[in-house]
Amino acid sequence: MSLDELTAIDLRERIAARQVSSTEAVHAAFEQIDRAEPTVGAFISLFRDEAFARAQEIDRRLAAGEPVGALAGVPVAVKDNLCTRFGATTCGSRILENFHAPYEATVIRRLLDAGAVIIGKTNLDEFAMGSSTENSGLKKTVNPWDTERVPGGSSGGSATAVAARLCSIALGSDTGGSIRQPASFCGVVGLKPTYGRVSRYGLVAYGSSLDQIGPLAQTVTDAALMLSVIAGHDPADSTSVDERTAPVADYVARLDEPVGGLRVGIAPAFNAGADESVRSALDAAIEVYCGAGADVVEIELPHIDYAIAAYYVIATAEASSNLARFDGVHYGYRTPNPADYVEVYSKSREEAFGQEVKRRIMLGTYALSSGYYDAYYLKALKVRNLIRNDFVKAFERCDAILMPVAPTTAFKIGEKTDDPLKMYLSDIYTIAVNLAGIPGLSIPCGLDPAGLPIGLQILTPAFSEDKLVRIARMFEAATEWHTKKPAIVG
Repeated sequence: MSLDELTAIDLRERIAARQVSSTEAVHAAFEQIDRAEPTVGAFISLFRDEAFARAQEIDRRLAAGEPVGALAGVPVAVKDNLCTRFGATTCGSRILENFHAPYEATVIRRLLDAGAVIIGKTNLDEFAMGSSTENSGLKKTVNPWDTERVPGGSSGGSATAVAARLCSIALGSDTGGSIRQPASFCGVVGLKPTYGRVSRYGLVAYGSSLDQIGPLAQTVTDAALMLSVIAGHDPADSTSVDERTAPVADYVARLDEPVGGLRVGIAPAFNAGADESVRSALDAAIEVYCGAGADVVEIELPHIDYAIAAYYVIATAEASSNLARFDGVHYGYRTPNPADYVEVYSKSREEAFGQEVKRRIMLGTYALSSGYYDAYYLKALKVRNLIRNDFVKAFERCDAILMPVAPTTAFKIGEKTDDPLKMYLSDIYTIAVNLAGIPGLSIPCGLDPAGLPIGLQILTPAFSEDKLVRIARMFEAATEWHTKKPAIVG
């Protein structure tokens, strides 16, 4: 097995044992990038010089017997809406194409403290607004399983990088499914932690009450390892939960301990909206858990049908507020030769924002406007509470909920770009999880008749990531879907 196909934890152990050097691991990663990146387009920027310099430093520290972190020497990719002190932070937008952040995200600092080698920043839907990565203002990313199909979004670049083995592990962000859905489309593991589990400091905000950073990886073990590194309280983020309230576990330590007396909940009426191949894969996954001794419980989520409507009011309202800062004055793109200050603002935004970003800003501004705030935004917040309570009640009857990640497998490029509502509905199974603030994980569970990956979504109560990864590992240990890889890997 070549170095670029090793999992992060295997690679870490080989580097720690000095069976292979970090420099060799980084070299292998860039060799695979040079071979596959022109086809898949996962990265917006690559940091070759910085990566090799850091790898050499890790190798020096290991040779000197100095302490190294949990990801020492492992190549890692990060979504390009996370601020770094090196390289640009573009958010996939022309308005930030040349923006270099003066500070770094907390998760970036924790990766570096753990010894990770950041090799590049991955493509995304502009400002993380999209479900296919087609909304990127800077480049095109395709699905490595079928280059005529989308990789999902908005973390499509990170999912593609892991699936194509350009790296073993990556970071994404998830506002309404943007880690789990591309993970499902690309046949990798994607984990959205509980809101507040991982610091959002340094994440360029889309929907501040919904955004959460999490890992995409080849295996559950790698995802658990990454979560152990990035999770925990951060005084720089007021929404970061105190560890005295919700302690951070060693998510790898007990990973192979099955959850005894497991009760899995399913919502048959809701799951029925998925394609037949997706429903069949879900049924097969349920049988795997039954074979492991789990009991199946039917649950009701009575308000989940309102999740799409509530989400697109709340998320666009928050986007309208968050993106007001990109005005052509403070930083970022500025229109050339404006006639006056009004044109500085209006033309800069008109010229540099993409169509989907403009659409969401306008929807959010309308929802927050005088006379409509109570009718739309306030009502959406009330629905959000109802959805959160639905999950609380459901978890009184079960330990985990199983459902599809998406109603279909990866769709063709351009298939939904002219129909925003159809695109929005592709997130029907993931959006409610962000509204409720609970953790969710996507794990490969099958292939459709065209050979495209299908993801199983596993949900557990807030701050129960330790149980979530163990339940996911039960499935992974009993199946081989996570070992499947696209032909581009070789």
